[in-house]
Amino acid sequence: MSDSLSFNGVSPPPGLPDVATLARIATELFTALPGSPATGGNPLPSNPHPAGLSLPPGVTGPSNPTTVPFGMLPPGANVLPSSPQSVGNAVASAPALIPHAQAPNRVPDNALVAAPGYDGRFGSHVLGVPEALGASLPVPASPPHGGGSPVPGTAFYFLDERASLPATPPATPPSHADDRVSAQSHGLPGGEALRALLGNGTASTAPRTPSVPSIAPGSFYFVEAAPASGGHSSRIPQATASGHPPFDVNAIRRDFPILQERVNGRPLVWFDNAATTQKPQAVIDRLAHFYAHENSNIHRAAHELAARATDAYEKARETVRRFIGAGSVDEVIFVRGTTEGINLVAKSWGAQNIGPGDEIIVSHLEHHANIVPWQQLAAAKGAKIKVIPVDESGQVLLEEYQRLLSDKTKIVSVTQVSNALGTVVPVKQIVDLAHRAGALALVDGAQSVSHMRVDVRALDADFFVFSGHKIFGPTGIGVVYGKKDVLEHMPPWQGGGNMIADVTFEKTVYHGPPTRFEAGTGNIADAVGLGAALEYVERVGIENIGRYEHDLLAYATHHLKPIAGVRLVGTAADKASVLSFVLDGYTTDEVGKALNEEGIAVRTGHHCAQPILRRFGLETTVRPSLAFYNTCEEVDRFTALIHRLSRARRH
Repeated sequence: MSDSLSFNGVSPPPGLPDVATLARIATELFTALPGSPATGGNPLPSNPHPAGLSLPPGVTGPSNPTTVPFGMLPPGANVLPSSPQSVGNAVASAPALIPHAQAPNRVPDNALVAAPGYDGRFGSHVLGVPEALGASLPVPASPPHGGGSPVPGTAFYFLDERASLPATPPATPPSHADDRVSAQSHGLPGGEALRALLGNGTASTAPRTPSVPSIAPGSFYFVEAAPASGGHSSRIPQATASGHPPFDVNAIRRDFPILQERVNGRPLVWFDNAATTQKPQAVIDRLAHFYAHENSNIHRAAHELAARATDAYEKARETVRRFIGAGSVDEVIFVRGTTEGINLVAKSWGAQNIGPGDEIIVSHLEHHANIVPWQQLAAAKGAKIKVIPVDESGQVLLEEYQRLLSDKTKIVSVTQVSNALGTVVPVKQIVDLAHRAGALALVDGAQSVSHMRVDVRALDADFFVFSGHKIFGPTGIGVVYGKKDVLEHMPPWQGGGNMIADVTFEKTVYHGPPTRFEAGTGNIADAVGLGAALEYVERVGIENIGRYEHDLLAYATHHLKPIAGVRLVGTAADKASVLSFVLDGYTTDEVGKALNEEGIAVRTGHHCAQPILRRFGLETTVRPSLAFYNTCEEVDRFTALIHRLSRARRH
């Protein structure tokens, strides 16, 4: 054995192979791992047919890329935003470092508090964000200098050192006390009320730490286990699958680079979330990675990039399935958004099942996207539309709805949350009553998925539709969920590539759902971005989001409602984060422009929901809409301006 082989001056025990033999064994081990070709290159896909795809008649063999998610990551493993943010983002945020006037609460705004260029998890010991597992593990004591082998029982320190670490992290998490978050940073009430909101040790909010494999002496998991992934998937922007940290709005805000923008010299306040939400850095990074490393059409090629793109696309479908509680990826159809999703149902299921004299029920709260497609269908088929009325608070009248149901009712299509008023509709009751009448039910979840838990199987809706850009994902991507037995009997609504198994000039054989409804090249990159957005929301915790937004909405309502001349439109007891109002003496556009001068973005107009506004005698409203990255300090800036406008017109 060569005398040159030693570790820290300690020679290995006699009897070990020589250096050349060890090198050859190591080379063979790491170039011929289980599941990898011995001669290099990339393995063939293990599952050649993604969801909904079937082989053309008479064709055999692998013809499509794998759908196994990258890295064989378990669901939920890729759920953290990437960190730190890029240098480019820090440069783009540089204007936010310039000192400017004090905020309305007289708290100075300087470079230290304005610096947003890095993710909240970078420098967590400074920012108060919980540390990752690795940081919390104790560091084993170093052996005495020249004391021989670092770990008794082996000459190779890197093999047995890990076994000296505890199998699990310390049972007692670090105390976060009152300095974890502050009432001033949130703008929320202090004391017990704040702790109840942000610090409850419930099952959904308590930090959970990934378990650490227990390593028996002499047993090395990395030698025996198959590799988790290939080279590419290990480079996809990911973070550890930690549990939900205590909710910290400041850490959340650092994940959204656009919140560091200035408008008219003032920090941006984004109160237009019902129109579209802003995107976390994790989504931006995932889109950039797709176009830099995975960009290809999907399903129909044997090359590496097609496999990567297909894996990413189908992994996003699985993420959607998990997020909404669907039973199968075959029930998840990618579309451009909620509008296209409702049109798909109307023009496929509706065209097949609606006839003369049949009835379609919608509510008075609906967005135009859940009115116009049904009107078009009714006009083409000779059917009739009936409308569930609402009370003075903007809540649907269930008693009146029950009177509308009959054996002529074929489908009931309602929103879960009103985009114009914020009303949370009791859709579970509406769905159940529709089924008792023998009708199907569609739920428009565009305004609900970012605020509350959605479980389509518990809801029992036949269809559920939503848009990615309403839940911190890209624009141009959305989802139709449909019960599998319903989708299987629906004809395709568009024809073209990707949705066919076989085509002759005499006839076409279609794939099954969901691919049957995804003709042509889909919005592959933005589907992947939607998956990243949903994983981000899973990490934060939708219950945490809903609880914080509920208190923020209550705070905003309490401060806006008493202002002279303000009329709130939509005062239902159960509301999501929307405030619709008008101000005496001003048009809604005048209010919107005045807010914009202060850097506050709100929506003005009819919000594509003219029937419900006219129910209250209005054509337009001002509509601030809140998200979990908004703060009470921003609400204070907003209400202070409305106060000034009110006083100026009254005097």
